[in-house]
Amino acid sequence: MPHALPDTLQRRSAADAGRRAYVFLDEHGQEQSVLTYGDLHARALAVASRLRQLCRPGDRAVLLFPPGLDFIVAYFGCLYAQVIAVPVSPPRPNRVQEATRSIITDCRPTAVLTTATTMAAAKPLLEAVSSAAHWVPVDDLAEDPGFVPEPASLDSTAFLQYTSGSTAAPKGVMVSHRNLVANQEMIQHAFGHDEHSTFVGWTPLHHDQGLIGNVLQPLHLGVTSVLMAPGAFIRRPLNWLSAISQYRAHTSGGPNFAFDACIAHAERAGVGADLDLSSWKVAFNGAEPLRHDTLRRFAETFAPFGFSPSALYPCYGSAEATLLSTGSRKGRGPRTVEADVDALGRRRFVAAVPGQGRTLVGSGLLPTTGDVRIVDPETRHPCSADEIGEIWISGNHVATGYWERPELTEQTLRARCEGVDERVYLRTGDLGVVIDDELYVVCRLKDVIIIRGRNHYPQDIEHTAQSAHPALQPTSCAAFAIDGPGGEKLVVVQELKRDATDVDVAEVLASIRRAIVQEHELSPGDVVLAAPGQLSKTTSGKIMRGAAKERYLESGFEAWQPSAALA
Repeated sequence: MPHALPDTLQRRSAADAGRRAYVFLDEHGQEQSVLTYGDLHARALAVASRLRQLCRPGDRAVLLFPPGLDFIVAYFGCLYAQVIAVPVSPPRPNRVQEATRSIITDCRPTAVLTTATTMAAAKPLLEAVSSAAHWVPVDDLAEDPGFVPEPASLDSTAFLQYTSGSTAAPKGVMVSHRNLVANQEMIQHAFGHDEHSTFVGWTPLHHDQGLIGNVLQPLHLGVTSVLMAPGAFIRRPLNWLSAISQYRAHTSGGPNFAFDACIAHAERAGVGADLDLSSWKVAFNGAEPLRHDTLRRFAETFAPFGFSPSALYPCYGSAEATLLSTGSRKGRGPRTVEADVDALGRRRFVAAVPGQGRTLVGSGLLPTTGDVRIVDPETRHPCSADEIGEIWISGNHVATGYWERPELTEQTLRARCEGVDERVYLRTGDLGVVIDDELYVVCRLKDVIIIRGRNHYPQDIEHTAQSAHPALQPTSCAAFAIDGPGGEKLVVVQELKRDATDVDVAEVLASIRRAIVQEHELSPGDVVLAAPGQLSKTTSGKIMRGAAKERYLESGFEAWQPSAALA
């Protein structure tokens, strides 16, 4: 019988209390704080004891923390107390994100777990939506060795993982202990992990990739995870690689933009001669569209520092699937296919002549447990082998439902495939195709742009646009369609780089239009050159196309001005 993660932590603390479980690095890559398995267990007991004084099993506790290890203490305190943890984005100076407010309103917490410093700053800002909640600074709690956790039911809800909201308002995904255990076993098998697989991570701990991948998988294995703040990575991307080198990490990764950021910084500032990436065996890349050019350039840039292209590890998943659904094979490297662009527009895969089609990067092999199917989203019948359809997933790792949204749960997490069997599936909302047992993700179903009866995939248009001129900011483009007098028209919103100063706006706009016409045989209805920071992104770095479209239609974007670039 599988063990729930609270039981696993208790066993780790009893058998190996002094082993370092988590290390947190500061902005300069120095160790700021450390948790052994014994420390984590003892501090989590203190949190659980306090929660049981305030909450009943099944109540919710919001986890509101700046980057650091206190978040992990609070999370396991909730698991020990059988209180449902609700991770949220940490507050910014004098401001709390609207998504955090909506999550607190939606889950109605009995407690807010945080630090003393964060409580002083955030509590007045959240009083209107958290007035019924007890605020608990976990860094001020005394240990309570007398508290004894009760075993958790595998089918009870461990925590609510709110979706990042790239296409809609955040929804609370109910992740059970059984889901967690099933996905941890999937990750261990797919990534080839063992008791020596050290981790380095920077993705936010309130996000599924940071929590499930960089916190819970190391605990599942009984290894050490070295963590750093997302902001530290954004400001100094190569510090991430330095930590991998220093701690001889086996596994580390992030969204595609993280690899782009490392390439850009290496080209601009160079790389330290002492960097050694030879220990890095699983460089996972997920949470946003995969770019073959990014993978190729990353491997070329860091090959002189011991990085092997075979370590590149594309994968695919979602909060509704706990985290991982498909992954590459350790040491294999990425797979790619060349797809005919016209056929893609008809939702078909036809192999193209190398160099003359769109390169699709595989997101990994079909899992050995559960099921992945490509399904026609309208008829719910399985697609033919060459047909692009919606990706449907089944298995013990698929979440039990959405918090207090029974209709959406039935529609999305309990779908049935016509003429197949009685199992239920997660409808991912992503379009894809399976080729030689490899999943290739093509686009978000809701984001497909249909103009004159032809399907266009926004990430392809965005990649073309942001590559059209050196003054344009990579990964800061949104393409979407709006209703026009003559039907649907394409709108492209593209940010300029912050250091762009001597820029001919007309030339840049013409470059974008020309590139899109040449590459996609599509004339944009409007191209907006926006100031830096105008496009909203999720915590995992995805452009929020729905928010971009809404802003375009309602108030518009702040146009780029030379004076803004110089400020």
